[in-house]
Amino acid sequence: QVQLVESGGGLVQAGGSLRLSCAASGRTFNGYAMGWFRQAPGKEREFVGAISRRGVNRYYADSVKGRFTISRDNAKNTAYLQMNSLKPEDTAVYYCAARLMTHATDWDRYHYWGQGTQVTVSS
Repeated sequence: QVQLVESGGGLVQAGGSLRLSCAASGRTFNGYAMGWFRQAPGKEREFVGAISRRGVNRYYADSVKGRFTISRDNAKNTAYLQMNSLKPEDTAVYYCAARLMTHATDWDRYHYWGQGTQVTVSS
């Protein structure tokens, strides 16, 4: 089992920044690729980005590329999502997820999920 806890969400004005954290406990953190997803009201959960087990490879949705950065610190069992130049359309509940070995862009291929953290971007 892997337990994931997100933090760092909040209310920010358009153009602002937030950094989300995802703290993991349980099994070996560096055995899992980490993904970030988001879900806005009335919409499906969508892929935001992912990072490989050692942090060498990173993947982003086109909608966030160049604005969001994913990182991880395996010594601290924590993954991060740095969000810059935020837009109102980024408003959603953000989730981190862990997938054994390799990343995926489909949410249903992840094995463990955090509870989510709300990000609201005002115009």
